[in-house]
Amino acid sequence: MLAAIQGLRAEQPSWRSRIAVEFNASCPNIKGHPPPSYNFAGLVPFLDVFAEHFWADQSLTIGIKLPPYVAATQFREVVDGIAKYSRKDAASGRSANPFAFFTCTNTLGNSLVFSDQAVNGGAAGSPFAVPPALGGLAGEAIHSLSLGNVYSFSKLLAESNDPALQAIAIVGAGGVTSPEGVARMRRAGAKIVGCATLLGKFGVAAFAHLSEK
Repeated sequence: MLAAIQGLRAEQPSWRSRIAVEFNASCPNIKGHPPPSYNFAGLVPFLDVFAEHFWADQSLTIGIKLPPYVAATQFREVVDGIAKYSRKDAASGRSANPFAFFTCTNTLGNSLVFSDQAVNGGAAGSPFAVPPALGGLAGEAIHSLSLGNVYSFSKLLAESNDPALQAIAIVGAGGVTSPEGVARMRRAGAKIVGCATLLGKFGVAAFAHLSEK
């Protein structure tokens, strides 16, 4: 996949600086295994591959989408683990890290909504809002938890003695449905603010709404 992305960047020089990679480390895509970001040792093999491609081409921008964490040790484990990938750039002598941003947060799994709670009545013939019953909690319900994750990571990165870690940007996502939500994300430490639930509901008009003064 990374080779294909790099091939696309090579074919389209005008796009090169606008194509980044975000690795969603918080979805349980492998049956029988937890999301890799909840077990950092399981995340390392993926990070090793990304780091290898970065050191081969430092113009490649790589980020990690993280799940909602709830314990202080989880935040510290991620930051300490990512710190191990920093090294001095031979040309400039400055510390560099393959990972440019963290997106905080993805949805919170194992959440249940019944069909009578859903705006559209949920899945036809099912008592649940989504057919599998369990899904990821998103939207305004997760906003406070996402803010806490943005704040915790921003604080730990800022306190690091490694300039490369200090430079990692936080993309704040999770329940951003209003200009006030955008402002809260920025106050918590997000350099960039994203939205998904609102985009799915209103399309690109969501961006105009979030940009209102």
